[in-house]
Amino acid sequence: MADILIVGAGPVGLTMAAELARYGVPVRIVDRAAQATQTSKALVVWSRTLELMDRMGCTPAFLDAGLRAHAAAMRSGTTLLGRARFDDIRSPYNFALMLPQRDTERLLSLHLRSLGVEVERQVELAAFAEGPDGVEARLRHPDGREERVHAPWLIGCDGAHSAVRHGLGFEFRGSAQEDDWLLADIRFEGRDRPAPDEVSIFLHRDGPLVAFPMPGGRARVVATVGKADPGGARPDPSLSDVQALVDRRCGGDMRVADPAWLSRFRINERKVARYGRGRVFLAGDAAHVHSPAGGQGMNTGMQDAFNLAWKLAMVVRGQGAAALLDSYSPERSAVGDMVLRNATRLTDIATLSAPAAQAARNVALRLLLSLHTVQDRLANMMGEVEIGYAGSPLSVGHGAGARVVPEHYGGSAPGSGGTPRFLLFTDDVRRGTAVAARYPQLLDAPRKAVGPDRLLAVRPDGYIGLSAPPGDWDALEAYLRRLA
Repeated sequence: MADILIVGAGPVGLTMAAELARYGVPVRIVDRAAQATQTSKALVVWSRTLELMDRMGCTPAFLDAGLRAHAAAMRSGTTLLGRARFDDIRSPYNFALMLPQRDTERLLSLHLRSLGVEVERQVELAAFAEGPDGVEARLRHPDGREERVHAPWLIGCDGAHSAVRHGLGFEFRGSAQEDDWLLADIRFEGRDRPAPDEVSIFLHRDGPLVAFPMPGGRARVVATVGKADPGGARPDPSLSDVQALVDRRCGGDMRVADPAWLSRFRINERKVARYGRGRVFLAGDAAHVHSPAGGQGMNTGMQDAFNLAWKLAMVVRGQGAAALLDSYSPERSAVGDMVLRNATRLTDIATLSAPAAQAARNVALRLLLSLHTVQDRLANMMGEVEIGYAGSPLSVGHGAGARVVPEHYGGSAPGSGGTPRFLLFTDDVRRGTAVAARYPQLLDAPRKAVGPDRLLAVRPDGYIGLSAPPGDWDALEAYLRRLA
């Protein structure tokens, strides 16, 4: 079996390679960069991503390395407007795990290495052409040598400037926002410094300033600094620039020190209309980029990888029909649209410029964030546990497409082993065992029904594929025949 070719070794490509390798699918992962990310970049690993990582078997290493943030507090100067508590997230991981991207990549690379796969660095995708039974690709090595490879599938996890997306000719629709933003990894000092276990959002008439806690006592500061210069990029900020912003927008006794990274950026909001064609797929920033509000970008990309990996593994291993892959783009494109929409809204709310609109926003936030239902909804949205696939071609029946709460599995989660299979929940375990025997490639041994009295077929990624009345075995058989 030829190697599936993955282009890009950031968190998304590493997740994709690790999941395919765990399922026994041969992979090759290349990246044109000489080394892995050395800066903090994406900073949050959310609840749903951690749940999915349980199947990989590497969650403990991430928990040991990260810092657990338990809330996000919104303030206007020193006045608290409200707080969303991540403790309310309906997940075993009811917190935001703060972990610099360099450590995320390091831990994923170690996990991938334990599966026998190494990242090939300074290897660039020069060109590719799709064929009926695979993809012909040209890889350029650092010495200028070009290698021709045949891959049954090509997966572009190569970021916002994706060579794979350009090779497909897909339009990356969207725009860049007008504001310049400052980024600073620093240490806070002083009596009123932000809490070390929560995200602190300061809303100000000049624009927002957000402080994210980081492991090791550092914090990430992100703030707007005015309209972007159309004539060229501004120089990187200085520590005194950061201090001036903190003084003006946060108030109180708060000082910044010991900078590790100072930079500027602009927010781009772009997305492809579809996530692949034929034997070529896109995932992560190659398919969607958006505002960092909510810290959803890396998590959304990693979840793209989880979604595609089990489907591709089942097809490659002959466990399921190629039609499984047709669900990837509609499922993840809908999620991409939602994340883009939510991030844009959060950014727009935080960057309101009219004084009357700012005053109305602050009054509304104080009222809404006093309501537990609003706090709960906001926390679950940020933790990404509300993501579902109700409109998917793989979702059949009332409640299909919803995530199954992990504690309902009554054992190891679906997809935890080396073979991706659907998990059947039923009150009639004897009958379910007989069905599983007829579809051993698709179905794992059945388990006793949990929650509502339904016959459920749960996908390897923990979402309900089929939801039927408890005795509707014909519906289950029809569903399985379609996937086989």
